[in-house]
Amino acid sequence: MIIEYIRYEMPDEESQAKLVSGYEDAGKSLQLSPHCLGYELTQCEEDATCFTLRIQWDSTAGHIEGFRRSQEFRDFYRAVAPFLSGIKEMRHYRLTGIEWQRP
Repeated sequence: MIIEYIRYEMPDEESQAKLVSGYEDAGKSLQLSPHCLGYELTQCEEDATCFTLRIQWDSTAGHIEGFRRSQEFRDFYRAVAPFLSGIKEMRHYRLTGIEWQRP
């Protein structure tokens, strides 16, 4: 599994609300993709202009060669295209095995 992190900076409340709404629509496309294992969108409490999208993919190839070549991606892209200028980082990360959660 690979984790993709996309960090956004949305300068005002209107753009922040539109980002959340856009990902409500875009999430439908992610859910339809067999390559997407899950996702979450978070907003920073200390700085409301900052958002992080975390997407779990089966692999980088599944994301790039599978999802991005699919109809689901075209629908996803239409939903998120207005926010591309707000992207500050978009990268894939490998899990290290260092993890803990309280039961």
